[in-house]
Amino acid sequence: MGATPAANGSSRWLIFGAFALVALGLAAGLLILSNGGRSGGISVASEAEVGFARDMMVHHAQAVEMALLIYDRTENDILRSIALDMMLTQQAQIGQMQGWLRLWDVPVAGTDLPMAWMGMPTEGLMTGMATDAQMNLLRQAAGVEADRLFISMMIPHHQSGIHMAEAVLERGDTPVVQAMAQAIIDAQQREIEELEALAAEL
Repeated sequence: MGATPAANGSSRWLIFGAFALVALGLAAGLLILSNGGRSGGISVASEAEVGFARDMMVHHAQAVEMALLIYDRTENDILRSIALDMMLTQQAQIGQMQGWLRLWDVPVAGTDLPMAWMGMPTEGLMTGMATDAQMNLLRQAAGVEADRLFISMMIPHHQSGIHMAEAVLERGDTPVVQAMAQAIIDAQQREIEELEALAAEL
């Protein structure tokens, strides 16, 4: 079952808003780092931060796509609210991380395997990320079926995001990176609890 015309219209506005949030996040990331963050030479600690930013941007991008899909398909107001918060928060964080990489003068994409910076080099998808087959199932689902599928995909996705954020807390020391990592842990742990509660009701 496809999305309704009204849902498609709301999605277009959300996508437009998401691009605006990337731009704002990029500007914020550049401003914060230029006013006291670290730029120039990349130390051992900041190599982990660069890897974290690159990998978390990919991780967040899939979460944003999943949230946009469920926003159009769910009939559950609580889940729609959670999805909207994910879209807005994580898209803005993508913009901030792009700003960090630009100010650090490093490419957005690197040559290392995903998660190599945390001692867990991974071929293919990072741990917890949805496969193409899972994403296609979510695109085709609707209603309670979509709700259940989204929750089953997003909980491990968030758990792996928390693991990455905890890893950069241990390996980095740039204040803005540390602050975002802690914000990711706090938000995603809260959302896991909300999603688990919803799953028990479905």
